[in-house]
Amino acid sequence: MPLSATELKSHFNLDPEVTFLNHGSFGACPKPVFAEWQRWQAEMERQPVEFIGRRQEGLLDAARAELAAYVGCDAEDLTFVTNTTAAINIIARSMDLQPGDEILTTNLEYGALNYTWDYLCTRAGARYIQQPITLPVTTAEAVVDELWQGVTPQTKAIFVSHITSATALKLPVELICARARQEGILTIIDGAHVPGQIPLDIAALGADIYAGNCHKWMCSPKGSAFLYVHPDQQAWVESGIISWGWHPDNTFVTRNQQQGTRDVSAFLTVPAAIAWQREFEWDAVRERCHAELAAFVDRMHAMLGTESIYPDDSWYAQLAVITLPAGDHSGLKERLMDRGIEIPITAHGDRTFARVSMQGYVTLDDLETLEAAIREEMAIPV
Repeated sequence: MPLSATELKSHFNLDPEVTFLNHGSFGACPKPVFAEWQRWQAEMERQPVEFIGRRQEGLLDAARAELAAYVGCDAEDLTFVTNTTAAINIIARSMDLQPGDEILTTNLEYGALNYTWDYLCTRAGARYIQQPITLPVTTAEAVVDELWQGVTPQTKAIFVSHITSATALKLPVELICARARQEGILTIIDGAHVPGQIPLDIAALGADIYAGNCHKWMCSPKGSAFLYVHPDQQAWVESGIISWGWHPDNTFVTRNQQQGTRDVSAFLTVPAAIAWQREFEWDAVRERCHAELAAFVDRMHAMLGTESIYPDDSWYAQLAVITLPAGDHSGLKERLMDRGIEIPITAHGDRTFARVSMQGYVTLDDLETLEAAIREEMAIPV
């Protein structure tokens, strides 16, 4: 039987004085997984030449194989990276962008990667097109149709999030990938919030390129993520640096995996994170978290008298936003932190949200603490 939220909380190093509702930003590593991370670091330091020079490649191959099985792809189509932003930078910098080319995305994307694409497109004389998506969303087909209003003969690639950062929407990437494939458009998917939060089968998804974090919802150490590239696209994909992996018979994996001296302990700990979640029946934990979050989202919108951006709870998983009343909410994040509540306040257009991460260790008492604080901040009578 899965552990309760209170029992799971004891497995984490989180500050007990903080109501931690922001797992989605950087994740949190369970104590057994953290210990495994330290074990790998100690193993490397015990005999660095033996570890890095003779064992590292085999260890990385084995860890990569376990991760590939978890996310549904072949191990030779996946490489470790430090985070999703690094992965997308590898792709964006590898692309042969020409003047007039267009990269199409939505207006819901992660700010750091907007900077990436803006910079590289501007430098090449290309355009980064942020197609507006109407909120609240209605149907998956409507989202795809809105996105496709931005498609032109110059569209070189479509870049979208599987789960968006500021709004926590699950975008219909299966439909986007299928339609793009029919029209010969490259698909690049930002899956930063996906692994560990919802089931992932990259091969079935049909994306050309997919990047995901392991340090968020999979609960592996910081600095562990992956980049998947379909075999048909691997020839042009380079790497963050040029090093030993660029030997004459190099591959997508060698170019990105054989990077010289670096700390790979976070990568090697990913199998331990997968095993830890499997031990505690994480599918059932996720189901509980989603059900409790869905009830909370409905209750909060009823209390605040605001409209959810989701037509139903199929549009989010363990991460969701609550629409706050119209007004100036500057300083709200800091005031909530003063109350011991760690939660991001995000925005999109004229809407402001409280984004709730419902990880397995979040209790109903934690949610009630947030509810009471927001009620006081918004001066809503009991």
